Amino acid sequence: MTIVRLGYVAMSMELKNASPSKTMTFAQFQKIDDREAAIRKLERIALLNLQNTLRLLKHNVASEIHFYRLTSRLIPLANHEELLDWNYMKPLKGLLSEIGNFTKKHKIRIDFHPDHFVLINSMQEHILKNSINTLKLHYFLLKAMGIDPTHRCVMHVGGNYKETEHSLERFIDNWMVIPRSIQKMIMLENDDTSFTLEDTLYLCEKLDIPLVFDYHHHLAHHQNSKWEEQWDRVVQTWRHSPLPIKMHISSPKSAKAFRHHSDYVDIDMFFKFLKEIKGSIPQIDCMIEAKRKDEALFNLIEEVKTRADVDMIDGSSFYLR
Repeated sequence: MTIVRLGYVAMSMELKNASPSKTMTFAQFQKIDDREAAIRKLERIALLNLQNTLRLLKHNVASEIHFYRLTSRLIPLANHEELLDWNYMKPLKGLLSEIGNFTKKHKIRIDFHPDHFVLINSMQEHILKNSINTLKLHYFLLKAMGIDPTHRCVMHVGGNYKETEHSLERFIDNWMVIPRSIQKMIMLENDDTSFTLEDTLYLCEKLDIPLVFDYHHHLAHHQNSKWEEQWDRVVQTWRHSPLPIKMHISSPKSAKAFRHHSDYVDIDMFFKFLKEIKGSIPQIDCMIEAKRKDEALFNLIEEVKTRADVDMIDGSSFYLR
C-alpha cells in the first residue's frame, strides 16, 4: 500500500489575523526619517510573521497535518540592495530555532517555493546573482531552524526565452556557479507554459535533482500526455533524497481558465493520478496548491473518507488500497 499525506501552502483560512507574509515596501521604508527606527519596524514585521508561522504550525498539529509550505516572504526587504548592512537574522534566531524545534518534535515536513523572479537560467548576470542571494536566504532560514536544507526548496526551471534547448543548457551552465550547499537544497517542478515534464526530467537526471511532479501543470502543458510512461524516471530522481517523493496537486479553475488554480481540489482528478502510482512507492507527500489553502485540504479529506479504496490514517493522511 502507498501512504498519501496532504499539505497546504502558507496561509490558513481558519486562523484569523495569522498572515506570515506581512510586508513593508522600500517606498514605505524610505518615508521613515530615522533609518534605525525603520529597520526596527522591519524586524517587528519579520518577528510577527514568524510568530504567525508558529501559530500555523500549531494549528497543523491540532489538525493532524504533517506537511506545510513556508512562505518565502517571512522577512521583508531582506536582500534589498539598500539594506545589505542589516543583520536581519540576529533578532530572529530565537524564534527560528523555536519553529525548527517544533517541526522536528511533531515530525512536520516543511519546505519553501521561492517567487517566480528566482531564475537560475537567466541570461542576465545580475538576475542570477539576485537569485542566488534569495536562495541563500532560504538556506540560512532553514539552518537557523536547525532543519537539514536538503531538498527543501522547490523551483521552476525558469524562463524559456522562446528557446527551450538553449534555456535548458543555460540552466546547466549557471548551475555550475551555484554553491553546492544551495544545489542540494533545490527540487525542480514542471510548469504550465515553458518546460514540460520531459524537459524538467532532462535537467533532474543530468544534475541529480529531485523532480516534483505537478499534475495540473502537466495537463496544461505537455508534448506527451502519457505522464505514466515517465513515472519511474520521476521516482528515480528521488533515489538519493532523505525525504519522501513530493508532488503538487491542484485543479483548473475552469475549462477556459485551465491554468488557473481552483479554490478546491477535484477529487476525481486527484484519484485518477493516485490510481496510476499506487504501489509504485511507499509514500507520497502531496502539496495542495488551491486558493482555499487548508480549507481545501479539509474539504478533500472529507471526500476521501467516503471512498472505499482508502484506509484513513489521521486528519491528513491515508493508505491507498
